[in-house]
Amino acid sequence: MSDGTLDEAYERLHRTGPEFEGWLSNHGPMAVEALARHGHQQRVHRWLDDYLGRLDELPRGLHPITDWRSALGDAKRAGDWLAYFDRQLREHPWRDVLGTWWPRLLPGIAAGATHGVIRVGHAVRALETDDQTPPRLTELGQALGYWAARWQPVPGAGRMPADRSVDPSAGPEQMDVDAALAGLPRIDDQSGGVRDRLRRLPGVPRWEPALAALRPARSPAEAEKGLTALVHRAGLNYLRFGHAEPVMLVHAVTAPTAVLRTLPALDRALWAPSLAAAWAATAAMTSVYAPADGIAPPLVTAATPAEVFARAARHGDAHVVKLADAVLDAHAASGDDRLLAAPGYAGQLI
Repeated sequence: MSDGTLDEAYERLHRTGPEFEGWLSNHGPMAVEALARHGHQQRVHRWLDDYLGRLDELPRGLHPITDWRSALGDAKRAGDWLAYFDRQLREHPWRDVLGTWWPRLLPGIAAGATHGVIRVGHAVRALETDDQTPPRLTELGQALGYWAARWQPVPGAGRMPADRSVDPSAGPEQMDVDAALAGLPRIDDQSGGVRDRLRRLPGVPRWEPALAALRPARSPAEAEKGLTALVHRAGLNYLRFGHAEPVMLVHAVTAPTAVLRTLPALDRALWAPSLAAAWAATAAMTSVYAPADGIAPPLVTAATPAEVFARAARHGDAHVVKLADAVLDAHAASGDDRLLAAPGYAGQLI
């Protein structure tokens, strides 16, 4: 990604706002980072040529952020938040800014249907593995600003036992991600947008017990292992449930992927709460969008990881590209070839 294509793409995108047509998320920065990451730089600008026309201009600020707590989740302050983080990243090292704001933003992981944290994850990866160029720092600032402006908790997550102390010397109880996901209830009325659906979760009697079913991580290593398992299982679940909501169920995979990618840039003390928040996000997206009963995974032609991403890039939809990017990470970690079917399946559905 060092040929400058990603920075050029970021510069084009940073004249646009984080949302368009009301509150649809601007997927441009995430998609171009994934395309460049997987060696498809030649597609980046052509993809942007088609995408930029639908986007809104960068929002104007109202007044500077002074009391950040009262401004969290205030979408009218989006321009103020973008300006705030632009200034922070000019004045402080990016890891310091991220380390300060990650625990503040994490409880609001549902922001923008989880696009806030997803965009941050892509921005952090660009900074972690390549030059810390001004466009990449600007992208992290815009990602953090979007998350802050749309900050939204998952209902019931504040009452999860993630903050309780866990005895590291306790018995060898396994963190069973598969069982926790399998035990999630569904909202009865799966209609409307994500905000309407999330508001229905407190009315589901089994929701909070199911949310608490995944016990807290006892160590940073266990948190990383739990996140890896969560991304893996969520990717497989897309094959069972994706037909019901092909776009929105992508986020059950890409949100925890973004958190997992950000861990290396964070203090290890933040890893366990990061798993708890990622679990809440995936659980919520599953409960409000997935049907109660899944279908048999589709049969697909065998392909290499590179071929899987190339097909997603040719398809061109941002969600297909981002899902391919996420499941290739999961495949690299697990070697589970079943995951490679998910992007092609999404491409058929979207």
